[in-house]
Amino acid sequence: MFRALLLDQTADGITTEVVELDDDRLPDGDVTVDVEWSSLNFKDGMILKGQGRLVRDYPHVPGIDLAGTVVESGDARYAPGDRVVLTGWRVGEAWWGGYATRARVKGDWLSPLPDGLTTRQAMAVGTAGFTAMMAVDQLERHGVAAGDPVLVTGAAGGVGSTAVGLAARLGFAVTASTGRADMEGDALRALGAVDVIDRAELAEAPTRPLLSERWAGCVDAVGSATLAHVLAEVRYGGAVAACGLAGGNDLPTTVIPFLLRGVTLYGIDSVMCPAERRAHVWQRLADVLDGDALESMTSEVGLDELPALADEILAGRTRGRVVVRTAG
Repeated sequence: MFRALLLDQTADGITTEVVELDDDRLPDGDVTVDVEWSSLNFKDGMILKGQGRLVRDYPHVPGIDLAGTVVESGDARYAPGDRVVLTGWRVGEAWWGGYATRARVKGDWLSPLPDGLTTRQAMAVGTAGFTAMMAVDQLERHGVAAGDPVLVTGAAGGVGSTAVGLAARLGFAVTASTGRADMEGDALRALGAVDVIDRAELAEAPTRPLLSERWAGCVDAVGSATLAHVLAEVRYGGAVAACGLAGGNDLPTTVIPFLLRGVTLYGIDSVMCPAERRAHVWQRLADVLDGDALESMTSEVGLDELPALADEILAGRTRGRVVVRTAG
C-alpha cells in the first residue's frame, strides 16, 4: 500500500483526496522509488485546478518532481538504496507523479542525486531551481562573468528567487525585478541581489527598438512585453535565458537587438533535458547552492495542504520554494 493525493474528474470539476492505494495501481515502469519529498510548481497548480488539459487520463496522481530512494529496479543503472531525483519528462502530467509515498517510473527519467544534496534539498530546488540553474549556467557558457550586471525577472517566484541566489553565488551583480519589491526586497537582497526594482519599470514594451545598454545577461521568467523591454536594454554581445511566461507567451519585439547589438536569446527547457546535461546541472547545483539560503526561501507542506495552495501559486502569492512532505 502507498499513500497518494488522487485527482479525479467529475461533472463538477476536479476532485482531490488523499487515499491509500495498492501497489498494483502504480503504472508500468522499471524502477520503483520510495518518495520522500516532492515540490509545488506553477505547473502543479495548473494540474491541481484542471487547467490547460495537461492531464488527460483520470484518476491521476500529480506532482512533477520527486526525490527518494530506489526500492526495486529492473534498470542496471539503479539498485535498491540508491538516492535519486526526477524532474520533467511529463511525470505528474502524462504519468503518475510525486504526490505519493511511492512512484514507479522509467530509469531513463531518473538522475542520481549528487553527494552534498539531501532529497529534501533536491525538492527545494525542484523543477523551478533546476530550470534556474540551467539558465544561469547558459549565461556562463555564453561568457557572462563575475562582476557583470545580470537581471532576473519574476525574482520573487520559485525560478527567479533561486536564480538570484545562484547568480549571486557565482559573482554576478544581480538586479532583481519583482512586482512585490516592497514585501520581498529584503529577502532578495539577502539572497545576494545588489538592487531590487519594481517590475513596472520593465512592464511595457519599449517605445524604440533599442534602449540604453544595461544588462550583460538576464534570466527571464516573465516573457511578453517584459522580455521585449529587456532585449532592448541588453548590452552588445549579451544574452537572455528565457525560461518562463508568467506575463504571457507573446513577444512584441523587433530583430534590431539581435542584428545591431548581437544579442542572443536562449530558450531553456528543463522538461526534456537530455541525461548528460541533466547530470551536469544537478552537479552544478550541488557545488554552487548555499544550503542556508535555500532553506531560508523554502516552506514545507503535507499532501493534504496542496489543493488549497494551487490558487496561491497560480496567483503569484507564494514565495520562494514549497517542498511537499509525502509521508504523514
